[in-house]
Amino acid sequence: MRTAAFFDLDRTLLTVNSGALWVQRERRLKRITLRQVAEATMMLIAYRLSLVDIEASMRKALAVYRGEREETLARWTREWFDLEIKHLVAAGARRALDEHRRAGDLCVLLTSSSPYMARVVSEELTLDAWIASTYEVRGGVLTGEPVLPLCYGSGKVALAERYAREVGVDLSRSYFYTDSFTDLPMLLSVGRPR
Repeated sequence: MRTAAFFDLDRTLLTVNSGALWVQRERRLKRITLRQVAEATMMLIAYRLSLVDIEASMRKALAVYRGEREETLARWTREWFDLEIKHLVAAGARRALDEHRRAGDLCVLLTSSSPYMARVVSEELTLDAWIASTYEVRGGVLTGEPVLPLCYGSGKVALAERYAREVGVDLSRSYFYTDSFTDLPMLLSVGRPR
């Protein structure tokens, strides 16, 4: 059995909450209204306090992109990451990743962020794998529905356990790095919480 080091994204590998910055960007580009900004801000606060109905909130957020081509959202995410986020990788993140690589651990992103953000970050940091919330796509087009379970709370644990079974990772010897109370279930599921 292998050991893995799982990493949350926002305020862990990154110094910021990328979701809040994405909302600001979408408003700047006039893809969302001021009301949607206010709703997203309240959702992000509730998320941080673990007081959010994550499925309802995700459906509301994804409704903005219903009918959008998945490749378009992936391209927007990559462009945004390169221009506005790439320089916000935490200094300690690269150091921690290097230490785990030297120890032979798998380095895995475990985030409630979009699959598009997870892919870009994983490529940038040369992670072994990523696990993220995913969205329903039909014919290359977003339906506005999330795929359950979301990578949040107990859903994050279920997805990490599935990954561990598939690749032969022992969670009791593995690490999880996070800053968030919402990740308490995952912190309790690994032998070396951080």
